[in-house]
Amino acid sequence: MKAYTFVAEEARDGLVRAIRDLASEQGFSKVVLGISGGKDSTVTAALCARALGKENVYGVMLPDGVQKDISDSKRVCDALGIRQRVVNIGAMHEALRAVTDQRGVTAGEGEFEIPYSFQSGTNVPPRLRMTTLRYIAQAIGARLAGTGNLSEATVGYCTKDGDTSCDFAVLGRLTSIEVVQMGLTMEELPRDLVEKTPADGLSGLSDEENMGLRYTDIHKYIRFGTCGDPETDEKIRRREAANMHKRRMPKVLNPFGNEGEADA
Repeated sequence: MKAYTFVAEEARDGLVRAIRDLASEQGFSKVVLGISGGKDSTVTAALCARALGKENVYGVMLPDGVQKDISDSKRVCDALGIRQRVVNIGAMHEALRAVTDQRGVTAGEGEFEIPYSFQSGTNVPPRLRMTTLRYIAQAIGARLAGTGNLSEATVGYCTKDGDTSCDFAVLGRLTSIEVVQMGLTMEELPRDLVEKTPADGLSGLSDEENMGLRYTDIHKYIRFGTCGDPETDEKIRRREAANMHKRRMPKVLNPFGNEGEADA
């Protein structure tokens, strides 16, 4: 296995400095982020508050209709003393569902059929949340802080143009395991929210149950090259390869072949 050492306090302080440096370099002082009540948004909010001051962090809670654990999101905002607002995306989701759910609708002449897709429907709320967060960030002159971690990105457990869309990714170089370790060094955070079992809030299943993978195995695969089980390693590798498009900017196709490169 590869040698690797993680010091949570050093990573925490390094990210605080990185946020400050980016804000100074790009000339912004305020950040907006979605607050789900899970460890990633909780830790991200705390890092931003340490870096820029709690008065410059705007936490947005984005329930889709009724969210059973929204009290956890409010606890995060209250514990950190950051600005907060609830924006319910339920009406937007219902409006979009009304025009996209084409089950039982016959396509007209020259039209193509729009099949029902459970997966497409599952990805709608994250994309609506991104649109809402983008609106708010632009309206108040802030930057959108991303909350996703490296473990999720590696296996593609994220929504393209949804939670992957941000102005800067705070936890993008840390695994899920490391986010928890770092969060536990921040005394201002409720410990139970840092250690809260990750779940999508839709299926009734945990993230690990949905993926069929354990975060500890993903962590070991990323940091040491193997989780110790070749079959699981291969499963992670296949998911990583299949979902690499979520981690990169859109591919720009070259009409000039290998010989004639045009300036971008």
